[in-house]
Amino acid sequence: MRDRNIVVTAPGRLEIREEEVQPGPFRVRTLFSGISAGTELSYVKGTNPALHATYDPALGLFGAAPAEPWPVTRLGYMEVGRVEESRTPAVAEGTVVAMTYGHRTGWTGDPLRDRVVALPGDLDPILGIYAAHMGPICANGLLHAAADLRGTDVRSLADGVAGRRVAVTGAGVVGLLTALFAREHGAASVVVLDPTPQRREVAAALGLQTLDPEADDPAVVLKTAWRHTADDRGADVVFQCRGQASALHLALRLLRPQGTVVDLAFYQGGADAVRLGEEFHHNGLGLRCAQIGRVPRGLAPTWDRERLSAETVALLRSCGEAIRRHLISAVVPFDEAPALLNDLAQRRRQELQAVIAC
Repeated sequence: MRDRNIVVTAPGRLEIREEEVQPGPFRVRTLFSGISAGTELSYVKGTNPALHATYDPALGLFGAAPAEPWPVTRLGYMEVGRVEESRTPAVAEGTVVAMTYGHRTGWTGDPLRDRVVALPGDLDPILGIYAAHMGPICANGLLHAAADLRGTDVRSLADGVAGRRVAVTGAGVVGLLTALFAREHGAASVVVLDPTPQRREVAAALGLQTLDPEADDPAVVLKTAWRHTADDRGADVVFQCRGQASALHLALRLLRPQGTVVDLAFYQGGADAVRLGEEFHHNGLGLRCAQIGRVPRGLAPTWDRERLSAETVALLRSCGEAIRRHLISAVVPFDEAPALLNDLAQRRRQELQAVIAC
């Protein structure tokens, strides 16, 4: 028996390789694998920082170039599969699970190594692509907003958004899921800003208010509408979900004085265009990176990845039908995935959420 795996051998070069199946505690047969348009395509394009500099986890610094950055043999982190065999009581045969093992037709899992999120039977399996990693990324953004207000005393994701005015810059998958999380957890207002009309249409179809950042100055629009006191206007919190410096600069401009941008974006080329001498300085603003590798300081014992996955499953149960209809824009067979990934990386094709079906 062999598994098939999508491998990047060099920028713009992808192939499907067959791999021997290894023995282990349980076997998963892949049903769906979601494509990340940010991190994942950066490996296809060759722009991911990890391809050009090694990361020292002890120092938290990037340094010398890696000896052999290619091939990239584990691409993707949004997998859903069915457990076909299990020799461990920790994972039951027949269970549909969300995992993060890359674009493979199957995987030999070990519950002591792999995160395994069992999906409820009433959830459309394709929505499980968000349960193990992508949804927790977005939930972690809300957790950072909550920690900004409550410190370590965060009881709910609502603690950072309930009753507050929320702006989201970027209407990709991360931005839209984050906006839905904010709405589900009681935000007084949620406005999504994106320059792409098609993405704003998706946001509107999800029942979210939108603004075109390239029309009237959105900072003036929101600060005129969102008044706290005469000289205190703007968003209570902005979730920055678009990996461009201009989007971060816009996010800072949308904030009320002493407000906070929670940044979920990945700036592959840095952020040279960010201006810190204007609104950031004069309004005393804050910027928090909500990278999924860590939750806010002091919250790890109570807000681990499993809890963020549980929050994601709750969101999918509440909004799943709309998410399936409006976010997932293409489902392609496994054999067509290398061509699709190249087309997405080269912008020959636009998809909000493409999914590989096995």
